[in-house]
Amino acid sequence: MESLRPLAAVLVTAAAIIPILASRGRPNLREGWTLLAAVTNLVIVASMVPGVLNGTTYETTIGTFVPGVEFSLQADALGVLFGLLASLLWLVTSFYSIGYMRGLDEHDQTRYFAAFAASVASAVGIAFAANLLMLFVFYELLTVATYPLVSHDETDEARAAGRKYLTYTFGGGVAVLAGSVMVYWLTGTTAFTPGGIAALAGADPLYARVAFGLLITGFGVKAALMPLHSWLPDAMVAPTPVSGLLHAVAVVKSGIFGIARVILDTYGPETVAQIGMGIPLAALAAFTLVTASVIALRQDNLKRRLAFSTVSQLSYIVLGLAVGAAAAPGAAARYALIGGLLHIPAHAFMKLTLFFCAGAIHVETHTDDISDMAGIGKRMPLTMTAFGVAALGMAGIPVIAGFVSKYFLLIGTVSAGYLAFTGALLLSGILNIAYFWPVVYAAFFESKEGTDAKPLIENPIGGRLFGDDAEELATDGGHVDDDDTDDADDHDEHGYADDHEGDHGDHHGHGGDWDVRGWAGQESTWFMLGPILFAASGSILLGVVPDAAVFLRIVREVVFAVTGVRV
Repeated sequence: MESLRPLAAVLVTAAAIIPILASRGRPNLREGWTLLAAVTNLVIVASMVPGVLNGTTYETTIGTFVPGVEFSLQADALGVLFGLLASLLWLVTSFYSIGYMRGLDEHDQTRYFAAFAASVASAVGIAFAANLLMLFVFYELLTVATYPLVSHDETDEARAAGRKYLTYTFGGGVAVLAGSVMVYWLTGTTAFTPGGIAALAGADPLYARVAFGLLITGFGVKAALMPLHSWLPDAMVAPTPVSGLLHAVAVVKSGIFGIARVILDTYGPETVAQIGMGIPLAALAAFTLVTASVIALRQDNLKRRLAFSTVSQLSYIVLGLAVGAAAAPGAAARYALIGGLLHIPAHAFMKLTLFFCAGAIHVETHTDDISDMAGIGKRMPLTMTAFGVAALGMAGIPVIAGFVSKYFLLIGTVSAGYLAFTGALLLSGILNIAYFWPVVYAAFFESKEGTDAKPLIENPIGGRLFGDDAEELATDGGHVDDDDTDDADDHDEHGYADDHEGDHGDHHGHGGDWDVRGWAGQESTWFMLGPILFAASGSILLGVVPDAAVFLRIVREVVFAVTGVRV
């Protein structure tokens, strides 16, 4: 169906850059333009959801891009899945960014919001690209748009991370272009077709494998497949809303989306199985998801732990897509595909919650290391509760989003007989608990004066109690302490003791026990608390009523378009 809506979604977001830049020095106006563009973009994308659920594809064709390739956008089920997610979470992240950037009095906020808009415009362009070359163009534009965000701090560390990010992602872009050219050479087209381009099934298997390898490698850079992942933890020097953008919405999900387009709409699952590339890709994903989880165990910096968690979780999606291809055309393939695709929004909501919580902790307490967070649940109860909810979901605990997607993945791998991949999923789930539980436990069940050792990070297994009176245990656990009430006057407005330096350059925790804040939102501004609670609520909604949350219905439509069978 011909429609201008896919183009409008890209242009509205991109057009916001101009008034945002023109509003330098007028923060309320600048942020007003940001929110207006985000709302408008979300409305446009959401308006296509009913039609997509009924099998409609919205297309915009402007002309010829290069000979044989049209400048064309299309909003099919897979594109709307990514576009809706990016649009919705951009709006949420925009509110959060206002609280974060103002809370830290960050420099160059106008550049930040303009680059953010450019990044989301590129991500929406990726979602609605109708062929490999259009996808490549927006994929590269996303790299350019996000570079100022990665290097925002302008420190030597930030600039080095930005250079590394460009090196990896531009290198990946070259591989995508080379693979796209090979696909055109083999088939005469790069257009996305549900179930794959028919001519690829009859192409020379060697060349088809080479093209597939180039495309997966190129998209695998932003999807953080090992060994192409190391740019991602280093990019954590960026402001936390950027980290959320990188990990939950735009950059890494653009790589995942590219892999999905290659497997589902360029080659097709059956052709991937025919050329024997499904199992090797699944094995690489399984290796990545387990190895990254092990590395995450030893990260004391919260954002770096979340970064390696992202590396692991992204490979759940790749594993689902790869097993879905290897097991095609059976029912096991469909379950694996649903699990992999549903983990795109599930991971997005959960990981965005976790990064929002990390950012709120940084803004309010200037604490970045897990070893400094003992008892922080008293200071930030809502934030750490939301963190706990998202962490449970990442581990696949029921009623949270991660459980539903991982349930489909487990059914798919078991039904296909790939028990080694089932084992990798289960092992990674256990490791998720191992590296998230210490954060939640320290926040709510420890204090600065009585902190258990973290055996996987710093001490022999078993832990120990700190303090001269460790033997004075209360009958219900903890310590007997006659002075367990804190004088609020001994703490500053951020909740740490007066001897804390309290400037933005201090990242070494607090100087005394935490001030106690209630559950009514006194811990932070609602510009940050609102998005945190929204993202956490979205994680629960996707876990309790996934069909009502729309995303599972869209995923089912994607799988139907590719396989011809409804699940």
